[in-house]
Amino acid sequence: MRVLTLLALLTMTVGCDRVTKHWAVKSLAGAPDRSFLAGTLQLEYAENEGGFLSIGSNLPPSARLAIFSVATSLMLIGLLIIGIKYHRSYWHLVALSLAFAGGVSNVLDRITRGTVVDFMTVGIGHVRTGVFNVADVAILAGIFMFLVWPGNKPVRR
Repeated sequence: MRVLTLLALLTMTVGCDRVTKHWAVKSLAGAPDRSFLAGTLQLEYAENEGGFLSIGSNLPPSARLAIFSVATSLMLIGLLIIGIKYHRSYWHLVALSLAFAGGVSNVLDRITRGTVVDFMTVGIGHVRTGVFNVADVAILAGIFMFLVWPGNKPVRR
């Protein structure tokens, strides 16, 4: 049952990210930004050639491929192995699954498009986040969950 739950979480996370990115490409690319909740949430289309907050976007294409596709894929494989072998609790496994799913979806973008589609910012006034997507939210939520939850109860195997 736990394996099915984790597979469902992975599938839903990647699926939600893929669907929202597809929507962003079709609805937001070339369109004016959209603002909701008195500007707190803004939808704006961006293609990110770099990593987090476009870091590395000025690197040559071969370096971006090596770092953001190949190295990231190797890190995701490592995260999967660590998650399976060394998680301390079911909660940690869920957290690692979220981070893994978000990473996989962003790598899929890099492989199929050469860039990652981003389309959301949040903030108040001029204080705003960088542009991000659902996969980024999953990655950050997974990291936060992993770091905050003590995971004292080991998983039965």
